[in-house]
Amino acid sequence: MWYVLIAVGILVCAILAISSKRLLISAIWLALTSALVAVVIYMLGAPQVAVIELSVGAGLVTVLFVFAINIAGEEVIGVKSILPKWLVWTSVILAIGLMIFLVLKWVGIIPNPTNQMEVQASILWDDRYLDLLLQVVLIFAGVLGVIGLLAHGKHEAQLEDKS
Repeated sequence: MWYVLIAVGILVCAILAISSKRLLISAIWLALTSALVAVVIYMLGAPQVAVIELSVGAGLVTVLFVFAINIAGEEVIGVKSILPKWLVWTSVILAIGLMIFLVLKWVGIIPNPTNQMEVQASILWDDRYLDLLLQVVLIFAGVLGVIGLLAHGKHEAQLEDKS
């Protein structure tokens, strides 16, 4: 039950971080998202990783974001995404499909493998599935963030070429 509540909190904070109009407010929502991720990691039994996530993700990254935003300013720029919508939606659907698969496997609707080789491979999916899912989501979000940053640089280069 706690996992579901915290997961909903993570999703709400992440959506608010993306949809906020001010960058400083987005940085605060992102820090809260990272703090909730650290709580989930701690509940999964990895306190050292949770402390690192909390100190680096919620602490250091937030300080760097606030510092960079204060230096660069908060100008609103009309930047279009370089990613086609079909690619974004396909990635989202694949991520949701993976999450549904892992939940169905955890509940027992999808049976576990029976032979010895598959049993060894199933340790990753059965015992540490939430850790794996969390890592997949974080890597996915990081890649989309980097693509967004690169798109911003590409848009500025196009504006300079037109001038």
